[in-house]
Amino acid sequence: MPYQHLSLKTLQLTNFKNYSQAALELSQKLNCFVGDNGMGKTNLLDAIHTVCLAKSHFQTSDQNLVKTGETFFRLEAVFERAGEREEIVIKYKLRAKKIIERNRIAYKKISEHIGLLPLVIIAPDDIQLILDGSEERRKYFDLSLVQLDPEYTKALMLYNQILEQRNALLRNSDDKNPPDSALLDYYDSQLIEPAKYIHKKRKELSEKIGPVFQQAYAAISSDREQVEMIYNSQLDNADIEQLLSDSRNKDILLQRTNKGIHKDDLELMMKDQPLKRFASQGQLKSFLLAMKLAQYELLRDDLGIYPIMLLDDIFDRLDPGRVKQLLELLTNGDFGQIFLSDTHEKRVRELLDMLRIDESRIFRIEDSKILV
Repeated sequence: MPYQHLSLKTLQLTNFKNYSQAALELSQKLNCFVGDNGMGKTNLLDAIHTVCLAKSHFQTSDQNLVKTGETFFRLEAVFERAGEREEIVIKYKLRAKKIIERNRIAYKKISEHIGLLPLVIIAPDDIQLILDGSEERRKYFDLSLVQLDPEYTKALMLYNQILEQRNALLRNSDDKNPPDSALLDYYDSQLIEPAKYIHKKRKELSEKIGPVFQQAYAAISSDREQVEMIYNSQLDNADIEQLLSDSRNKDILLQRTNKGIHKDDLELMMKDQPLKRFASQGQLKSFLLAMKLAQYELLRDDLGIYPIMLLDDIFDRLDPGRVKQLLELLTNGDFGQIFLSDTHEKRVRELLDMLRIDESRIFRIEDSKILV
């Protein structure tokens, strides 16, 4: 099927991280940010992430995005989406709410923005998706689904809000002051519908993304190993109502909620064995790239539009052969606009020449200044 195009045309930063002022005019295919570490290459990628998904990839709090010594940041971006101009402005002041405007009209809810400008990022710390606990793998599912389904976003926000309230009630109780059973009943009843919806959507995603992931891994690794992603949830074999009821005494004892979709996990397998137990560094990296490419293809196919791809310091994390193979796949395959960062301008130029990529721009970053 033909996909609609999405490209970031211009980007302006004011007091964002280490940038006082910066402005870029961008290539619709490939844009490269090069320079020494600490100059601000990743911060430019994070500005794009923030504009597209309404939040930073690297910081949990908006106040950490404000340049040191300043009281606000502002991002202005112009996109071309499916032939239409989209102007996005993000404004944030310390101790105030963030405001996002689309074509000069502010969203009533920031969550309404998510999904308009789909994006996938591959960053150095993403290997924790494989090596760390289940929370990182749930985020992988959630970041895909919130861009595809506004109802999923609402269900996830509601579930997390009620879960936090239930856990607070449990934490504030003890043997002398047991939690109010009626209030626990109320919280349990409020968790049921969002939990069922989240479980349903994660299960559907797992079934859809699995074959795409396996194809992507085969392309990256020359079809060397059999790999699999298996979605596991306590709700696979029991109703959420029963799980919460059966676990209540344990919840009171441990002062936290032990059953629910917040315990879901994605089991990563290679040759029918858990991946992180024996996989080599190369296999781990190939697995991660395949997960990200599968995420990209899922968003592209379901939304009918090319997501933006961000590649942060991939040259330092992958061997030259894998980098060349990845960029060749991205630039010659069915992909849209790409942004990458690297510490060596010469290495980037040589690779672009080798791959014969003409439609590209290289921006040299020095001391928070952008040089073309």
